[in-house]
Amino acid sequence: MKKIKVGVIGVGRGQSFMKGAAHAGMELVAICDKWVEQLKKVGKTYKVATYTDYDKFLTHDMDAVVLANYCHDHAPFAVKALNAGLHVMSECIAARTMKQCVELVEAVEKTGRIYMLAENYPYMLGCQEIRRIYRTGEIGEVRYAEGEYNHPGEENWRLSISPGLKHWRNWLPPTYYVTHALAPLMYMTDTMPVSVNALSITEDRTQSPNTVKISDVGSVILCRMDNGSVFRIWGLMMSSIHRVRYEVHGDMGMASTVHGEVTVHHEPWLRKNGVPTDRTYRPDWPEFADLANKAGHGGGDFWTNFYFANAIRSRHQPYLDVYKATAMAAVSILGWKSCLNNGTNITIPDFKKKQERERFRNDDWSPFPEDAKEGQPPVSLKGNINPSPKAIAHARKIWRLHGYKGI
Repeated sequence: MKKIKVGVIGVGRGQSFMKGAAHAGMELVAICDKWVEQLKKVGKTYKVATYTDYDKFLTHDMDAVVLANYCHDHAPFAVKALNAGLHVMSECIAARTMKQCVELVEAVEKTGRIYMLAENYPYMLGCQEIRRIYRTGEIGEVRYAEGEYNHPGEENWRLSISPGLKHWRNWLPPTYYVTHALAPLMYMTDTMPVSVNALSITEDRTQSPNTVKISDVGSVILCRMDNGSVFRIWGLMMSSIHRVRYEVHGDMGMASTVHGEVTVHHEPWLRKNGVPTDRTYRPDWPEFADLANKAGHGGGDFWTNFYFANAIRSRHQPYLDVYKATAMAAVSILGWKSCLNNGTNITIPDFKKKQERERFRNDDWSPFPEDAKEGQPPVSLKGNINPSPKAIAHARKIWRLHGYKGI
C-alpha cells in the first residue's frame, strides 16, 4: 500500500511516534518544535524537514499529523490541522476547556478527517486480553470497575520534565490526566461516561517541602457509565506507590490486570462447565507480538500508530474517536469542578448531540495560566499557591542543568 505521509509536532515525546511510524506503514516526512537545538538534532537523525512555525509545518506535503506537544495545548493544534485537510492523532488530553471540546468535535464533523486520541494504555497486553474476555460474555455485564494510574517521582526527576514555573505539569489538576485510568475501562467494556463526582487529595510534601508544583497530587473520580455501572478512577502522583491497575466486575465474574498479568475469578455458583474458579496468566498478543514487544508503554505505542494508520486507510473513525476523547476531557474538566464543589454530581454532555454542545460553546472555564482571568478556578483545594523563593531557586538550578533558560 502507498505509505501515509505523516508529520510530528513535539521532538520529546514525539520521538516514540517517529520511531514507530514505519511499522504501521507510515512515512515520517516532517517534524515541528520550538526547541531549536533538539529539533535540528532529531531532524538530522530522521533526515526529514524541520519547522519551528506550526502554520508552515501544516503546508508540508503530508497526509496526517501526530500531536505530541504540551498536554493542555492539543485542541487548537488539532483544529488547525483538521481545517488544513489533515488527519490527526493527538496525545491526551484532547482539550482543556469545554469550549475547545465543542470546537474539536465540530472540526472533525466539518472536515470528515480522521481524529484519534493517542491514548496508549487501552492497548497494553492485559487490557486487550480483558477486552477479549469481556466480549465473550464470560464475566457478564460490567456493574463496577476500577482504574488506577499513579505515578509518583523523586522531585529532581519531576523538575527535569517540568521546566518552567508555568509548565503544565506544575499546574495540572489531578483530574485532568484521567485517560490512562479511564480509557482502558471504556475500551474493555464499550461504555461511555454520563456523569462525574470527584474529590481531590492533598499531600504534605514529604520528599520535597519546597516545590514549584502548585496543583494537588491526586483524586478519586466516580463515573456513572451509560449502562448504569460505576467506575472508580484513582491516581495521579501520590507518594504511596507506582501502580497501573484495572479491575472489571461483571454480574458473572471479575477480571483484572496488573503489570500484564490477567486474573479471572468466578464465584462457584456462577461458574460455567469447565471454567475454573480462578486463573492467573500472562496472555499473548493477538498479533504483531514482535513489534509490540519493542514499543514503549507496554506495547501501546505500537498500537496507537497501527490503529491510526488503519483508520486513515479504511476511512472509518477509530475506537478512540473525537467523541470518546472529548467525553474523557469533559470528565477531566467537570471532575475538577466537582472537586471544588465537594464532590457534587455533574452531567457529562453527549457531544454527538448539537443541542448539548450549544451550552458549552463559550465555556472557557480553566485553571491553566494561559486562561487566567477573573472567575477562573485554582489548581488546588488550598487555593492559589505561590511557591517559595527557595523552591524556585532550586527548580531553576535543575532546569539549567537540563538546558532550560526560561523562568
